[in-house]
Amino acid sequence: MENLIKEMQESLSTFESTFLSCPEESINKVPFSGSWTVGQLVQHMTMSNDGFADLFSGSTTETNRPADLMAEKIKNILEDFNYKMDAPEFLYPAFKDYSHEELKTALGSVESKLVNMVGKLDWTKTCTAFELPVLGNLTRLEAAYFIIYHTKRHTKQLANIVQQLKQTNIGTA
Repeated sequence: MENLIKEMQESLSTFESTFLSCPEESINKVPFSGSWTVGQLVQHMTMSNDGFADLFSGSTTETNRPADLMAEKIKNILEDFNYKMDAPEFLYPAFKDYSHEELKTALGSVESKLVNMVGKLDWTKTCTAFELPVLGNLTRLEAAYFIIYHTKRHTKQLANIVQQLKQTNIGTA
């Protein structure tokens, strides 16, 4: 469990530091056609990870397979950057002006909530409150790995957006 906590903290922390590397005045600027703003991406991650916190504390059932059976599949899907995914409608962030400070606070709050749950739950249980598209019902352990790999995927996306904003000086001139 210590490794899971450490990996989750590292992925969430790296995402947050990547966000904080973006000039505050640029977080609501569209870096290129078809892209989310930094604010939208951070909002998406906050909503997604908060949803997983709710999933962890929601209804569960006994698991009749290895609790990490889908972990490698989740990793392969989320680390395939050639595969374009669309967020489910309920996790699609609004196109609006986001507050840097509010996003930072929300990220910290969700990270704290998730990390505090890791040592307190039975990670072999299958979450039944929500089925993920393609993957179905995940165990709590698989859902934790989803958070880690999903966060890493979006950290790479966020780093690309921040780099584009800095290269083109969008919002800083």
